[in-house]
Amino acid sequence: MSTLAFTAFTLNGVDAQKFLQGQVTVHVERLIENQTRYTAICDLKGRIHFGLWLKKVNSESFEIITTLDQSEEFAKHIRKFGAFSKMKLESIGSVFPSIVGTHTEFSTTETDISAWQLQAIETGQAWICQITEHAFQPQELRLHQREGVHYDKGCYLGQEIVARLWFKAKPKHWLHLVQGHGEAPAPATQLNKDVEVVNSIPTTDGYKALVVAKPTAMTELGLQILDLPEELNGDVARPVH
Repeated sequence: MSTLAFTAFTLNGVDAQKFLQGQVTVHVERLIENQTRYTAICDLKGRIHFGLWLKKVNSESFEIITTLDQSEEFAKHIRKFGAFSKMKLESIGSVFPSIVGTHTEFSTTETDISAWQLQAIETGQAWICQITEHAFQPQELRLHQREGVHYDKGCYLGQEIVARLWFKAKPKHWLHLVQGHGEAPAPATQLNKDVEVVNSIPTTDGYKALVVAKPTAMTELGLQILDLPEELNGDVARPVH
């Protein structure tokens, strides 16, 4: 039985889009309406504080999903930073995930959370929960390859660090799908100094996990590196032309 759960919010008001544009890593103004995309609110060090599934209904109405364990802190964050914006955040309760193509959608119809976890891990859909907040940069999770980060948008929390890493550096660690033996390690577990678990789930022959790691460090641990979907299998660094 999975302990993972999700909470849905609505954010409505004339300032909703402008406010989110200054918070999340995705270009909110360019979002296609009624498509859910996974994105992030970073801290000032450019690491992901909150992981969000964001759906734009229109420029004044958004649906936002967080993990249950981040929901209270997320609501406080929005009310603090949005105190002078013309908008209202409301919690609308529990929702359940399902995979649609290469993304996750949510509804009030109950689904098998463990089945979703396995599918999400196998398709590289890493997610942040309370134990992994402030641990990973968006690029390390391949968030830009999932349409969850845009590097050509204006300022947002942590944007200077996120942009500098993209334009002037190359990550030493990034997201991989692995098969391991034994008990599934918990999120945020350091398997060694160069391999950290983001998400994991037990399987019949061990576990599958999404890890942020140096490739050489995984082979030293005896982990089998599995293929991610094609759009997530490429180099995470900025293409140099």
